[in-house]
Amino acid sequence: MWTVIYIAPTAKIADRIKQRLTEEGFLVQVRGISLSKNQFEILVPAGEVEEVQEVLNTILHR
Repeated sequence: MWTVIYIAPTAKIADRIKQRLTEEGFLVQVRGISLSKNQFEILVPAGEVEEVQEVLNTILHR
């Protein structure tokens, strides 16, 4: 099962997060949720949520 870990405000940010998490060895999906607001969900397997959140925090705070 896939779990949403972040909602990115733009496609560019979603792609950057996906690329960085993939480089760290995680499976990642990006799904558009609102084309009018241009928002994108970042999803990862439920079993990896805690590990991914730690990595995501470092990505977002750079």
